Amino acid sequence: MELCTACIWTSAQWSQTVTPNRRASYHGFVRSISTSPQRRRRSTLCVMNAASTSAPVSSQSVTQLPRSSGSGLKSISSNKPSSAMEQLDIERGVCIPFRKYTPEMIIWKLGFYWSSLMYDFLVGRDEEIVPYRARQLRNLLCDLGPSFIKAGQVLANRPDIIREDYMNELCILQDDVPPVPNQVAFAIIEEELGQPLERLFSKISSETIAAASLGQVYRATLRETGEDVAIKVQRPGIEPIIYRDLFLFRTLASFLNGISLQKLGCNAELIVDEFGEKLLEELDYTLEATNIEDFLENFKDDPTVKIPQVYKQLSGSRVLVMEWIDGIRCTNPQAIKEAGIDVEGFLTVGVSAALRQLLEFGLFHGGPHPGNIFAMRDGRIAYVDFDNVAVLSQQNKQILIDAVVHAVNEDYAEMANDFTRLGFLPSGTDVAPIIPALEAIWQNSAGKGLADFNFRSVTGKFNQLVYNYPIRIPERFSLVIRSLLTQEGICFTLKPDFKFLEVAYPYVAKRLLTDPNPALRERLIQVLFKDGAFQWKRLENLIVLAKEYVSKMSSNPALKKNSSQAVRSQQLESKLDLTETIKDGARMFFIDAGIRRQLILAFTEDSKLHVEELVDVYRLVEDQIDMPSVALEVLQDLPSVVRDFMLSWSDSILSDRRY
Repeated sequence: MELCTACIWTSAQWSQTVTPNRRASYHGFVRSISTSPQRRRRSTLCVMNAASTSAPVSSQSVTQLPRSSGSGLKSISSNKPSSAMEQLDIERGVCIPFRKYTPEMIIWKLGFYWSSLMYDFLVGRDEEIVPYRARQLRNLLCDLGPSFIKAGQVLANRPDIIREDYMNELCILQDDVPPVPNQVAFAIIEEELGQPLERLFSKISSETIAAASLGQVYRATLRETGEDVAIKVQRPGIEPIIYRDLFLFRTLASFLNGISLQKLGCNAELIVDEFGEKLLEELDYTLEATNIEDFLENFKDDPTVKIPQVYKQLSGSRVLVMEWIDGIRCTNPQAIKEAGIDVEGFLTVGVSAALRQLLEFGLFHGGPHPGNIFAMRDGRIAYVDFDNVAVLSQQNKQILIDAVVHAVNEDYAEMANDFTRLGFLPSGTDVAPIIPALEAIWQNSAGKGLADFNFRSVTGKFNQLVYNYPIRIPERFSLVIRSLLTQEGICFTLKPDFKFLEVAYPYVAKRLLTDPNPALRERLIQVLFKDGAFQWKRLENLIVLAKEYVSKMSSNPALKKNSSQAVRSQQLESKLDLTETIKDGARMFFIDAGIRRQLILAFTEDSKLHVEELVDVYRLVEDQIDMPSVALEVLQDLPSVVRDFMLSWSDSILSDRRY
């Protein structure tokens, strides 16, 4: 075990892939493993923490816990599945209990599969047998254990590594396995919390709510407060298996560095390091507890989003206790409709929450499959399972917005450069060959309009581009892509005619028009000016879209049913507030000579005054803003504007004299 750990962690690339806000605790954890090989190491799991419905737990499925000093817990053993049921599970991608293989046996199985691929290639049947080989790979990964299951799920979203037909097969790879016996799980909970179960919980479900390769979930009731909670507990003995597998992955990757450098522009060990870093983060529940607290802080003023409370005093590195989410899983769309939930409003809230995570907070839920997203009966959206999150830097968020602006302006050369800035391409790569492919993908997809646009069609074409060019998808962005695709799939399942971009575009329009961030102000200018000409029609479209977003969110059923919190919320408004935008525009007109010149040209373009266009814009916003109060605020801000103007003017005079 020490050898495996040392081999994995001596690479300098580990420190480069860990996000700054988690690096200290992460490397402290690694050092503690290296110095104390006999110490019990931390592990986590990635399973759901709530039941699929809000139905009360029946007495048959609940173990009543007496107030005795000893636990005296009895497990209700589940019936062993029949061979027919096992076969059905295999066909739908559910993993059967993984066997314990030695490293030699694992290498033998992987080598045999690789030899089969080489044989197919040599005899010329590699294309016709692809469906069979893809299924064979999925079954092999299920058979080899949790790390390989996780690796398969990652490969399902990495078109830069494997071809699309293999990706499609791995997409059905499910991380569902039968649970470990209750006695074992309950013993881990008691060991981690340092108290008998009956002292903390008055009852606990005798059957797991969910079970995956790394852990399982129970429903329980706190004895002290009577609150229902979800308890996540890791599987025993999972950690040595993961360390062994990561060592094997990295060893095998070292033989593929040449191919990886040629195709992806990086060595294969770096890809394994990215995967290993995310997997090892899942080995400590304290990190997930921190993620939950971060999400709670981000959405504290949003009455349309529910994040479960975490009980850190009842949690540890192997056990996590959270608030029970009393909602309906998105795996059950029929139940959502039968509950009378406004589907359109619920999906609008979901898309808005996802975009806020991506473009506003930079902390993105990396595993929002239908089992981890709940529809609350009051119309809110609820998230669970925060062990896998994507962290985006401020620079990443700004580049993503740049990419949206470049797509709107159809500036494909800059879109290609955005790939380099985001880390998809090595610095200095010639992007010229990629530009025509990007143009073809975007024009073919966006040209159909919002009614026919969907991320899956674009991603399918993008996957071909990624596979044919030396493009590497960073781990965090593979999570983002998977998340967007999953959420779009949920939208289509609940409402087949739902238009994802009809919510996404208005959100982006509102951010561009109202966010006071200087970087977004700069992006707004880029959108409104194309080839030096002011885009009046584009400004009108932005205002219309932003008003539509505000109207949808302010009339959402989730707001009406949570009115007390909505009153406190400053994130959601009933009108499009352009006060700060107008004030900033006035300031920029006086201070920035370049902007002033562009705006004057906009009003006098083509040798005519564009009064009619200005009137049209005013009519769009007159019911949204109080012009007298806005004018008063602009006048109140005038002294500081004049001061900045004089400073700017004096700087320009001094600059001219120097030259």
